[in-house]
Amino acid sequence: MKKLFFVVVCGSCLLLSSCDDNATTSTTSPSTETEKMSGQSGVQDDVSQKTVVQVAIGSKDHSTLVTAVKAAELVDVLSNTGPFTVFAPTNGAFDKLPAGTVEGLLKTDKKETLTDILQYHVSVGVYKPEAFKDGQIIGQVNGSNIIVHVKDGKVSINDGATIVASIPASNGIIHVIDGVLLPPATKN
Repeated sequence: MKKLFFVVVCGSCLLLSSCDDNATTSTTSPSTETEKMSGQSGVQDDVSQKTVVQVAIGSKDHSTLVTAVKAAELVDVLSNTGPFTVFAPTNGAFDKLPAGTVEGLLKTDKKETLTDILQYHVSVGVYKPEAFKDGQIIGQVNGSNIIVHVKDGKVSINDGATIVASIPASNGIIHVIDGVLLPPATKN
């Protein structure tokens, strides 16, 4: 009996929705509409604290990182609840890499390598600056580890990148760093 009632209600709803005399034809192409509203990054909220992605997008010093995150199709993942700790290299940090490195990684055939590098900059959980300990090992999203060093109040990662600022976000924290972290070579 319940199944019959459910079928009748669903059928009635479909019938009523198909009889709308005021229906209009959309002038927006489906692909444009999908691009604007796809995934968690498509949620419009101008009231809440910004996500790690929104903070990066709003920073003129992180345009290279934002371009890379978009190329690796990680925007929606990093817009989710998290919590995430993102070690975010500045444009200047990317400029320290050998000429052509960034451009090469942005090519479609290098997406897997780019994704690995970007995931090496992300931890699951929130690691606040005051909680870092010298020699602390933190697992990264790509499966590798980073090593934190604390000396004279300065925090560095893998002896190569120094945290220059920390910015809280709704889904974690961003540590702005002055170097790009490169994952260790995998052994096969």
